[in-house]
Amino acid sequence: MIKPLYNNVLLKKVEAAKETKSGIIISQKEESEEYAVVAAVSGAKEVKINDRTYEMPLKKGDKVMYKKYSGTDIKDGEEEYILIKAEDILAIVE
Repeated sequence: MIKPLYNNVLLKKVEAAKETKSGIIISQKEESEEYAVVAAVSGAKEVKINDRTYEMPLKKGDKVMYKKYSGTDIKDGEEEYILIKAEDILAIVE
């Protein structure tokens, strides 16, 4: 298992839906944003962003949106992950 350090978070890639809940197929051009699920969070209880300290808002299992070209892609067997700084995560999707 990969354990992130400091302000890093390990995300498991989730493929974007190919069709809506009602069964309508989404074209490649209109495909929705890709999300990821938090696979692991460093043991840090706080995150430092731009010289300010915040409580770590993430926990394992959260579905998140992140900056498109940030992080490091990692492949562990068949699983694909992104190791990313906590500050590059934009939102938690509920």
